Amino acid sequence: MSGLIPYLLFPGTAAEALGHYRDVFGGELQLTNYAQAGRHDGPGDAVAHGQLSGGPVELAGADAGADDDAVQMSGMFLSLLGTADAATLTRWFGELAAGGRVIDALQRRPWGDHDGTLVDRYGIRWLIGFHPED
Repeated sequence: MSGLIPYLLFPGTAAEALGHYRDVFGGELQLTNYAQAGRHDGPGDAVAHGQLSGGPVELAGADAGADDDAVQMSGMFLSLLGTADAATLTRWFGELAAGGRVIDALQRRPWGDHDGTLVDRYGIRWLIGFHPED
């Protein structure tokens, strides 16, 4: 059984966003479009459900329907603190920051850990960090 899996509603960019996250994190991506799901509240080729699984980070998402709001993140981050080794987390930070905006660079903090925050090109806020290996 998995832990918490964020489910994100995108403004028509779910296939692109979830594909990007698969490229960053690895894993398997399954997409079902509105036509396949029998939905009529958006374009037939819009993503009705997408699931990234089997890798170190699991995410789910879809294109927002006519009565849905697309994700707007304020006052929160998706946290990847200590979820992989330092080199992997550093790579993820760079790949997620590409085309987005770094809020606070990935750096060593006074207490000895490293962390940084960013908003990726899809508007998702990330907190990434690690404790340096001894």
